[in-house]
Amino acid sequence: MHRHLDTIESDPTPHLALVIASADPKFFSNGINLDFIRSRGMDYLFASFVPRLDALLARLAWLNVPTLAAINGHAYGGGALMAAACDFRFMRADRGRICFPEVDLKLSLSDVMVECLGNLPNEKIRWEMAVTGLALGGDEAAAVGVVDKALSEESLLEESLTYAAYLASKDRRAYTRIKRAMRGARWARFIPKNDN
Repeated sequence: MHRHLDTIESDPTPHLALVIASADPKFFSNGINLDFIRSRGMDYLFASFVPRLDALLARLAWLNVPTLAAINGHAYGGGALMAAACDFRFMRADRGRICFPEVDLKLSLSDVMVECLGNLPNEKIRWEMAVTGLALGGDEAAAVGVVDKALSEESLLEESLTYAAYLASKDRRAYTRIKRAMRGARWARFIPKNDN
């Protein structure tokens, strides 16, 4: 993913947007592979995996283009965090759930992960999702502002791409300056100095 983000960041195109989607009919991203983590041990989780995930999430939240997650299925844990790091989230209305299950996995959230949740506009629901592991379907998530739109399976990708094209029509530099100014106080400490 970092190689793709390198390409996007360095692309001089003045009108550009990123849509993150999945080709899997059931999952946007189901988060970490717990069996793999367990096979490597908890030291690996905290010393290697979480810092790498944090770096990816921070980079996505700070990316110099508009970003939109097209959530076509389950978005759990790391997948939900990646969606929350995006500027906008569209979700399939009738299938899949978005959930931060760390509390049920007996895991805490890193500072970067907390800021991803902070990107969600509804403070009450993001608190409930974080501390209870509440899972929301697309219609429920749209009703409380966790996602911007709940759409049919047939229209999800098309509407996501249409909205991304609208966002790409904005001046990329101005969009990036506004996004970073609005997120700056919360996110600046996680961003390498040369990316400010």
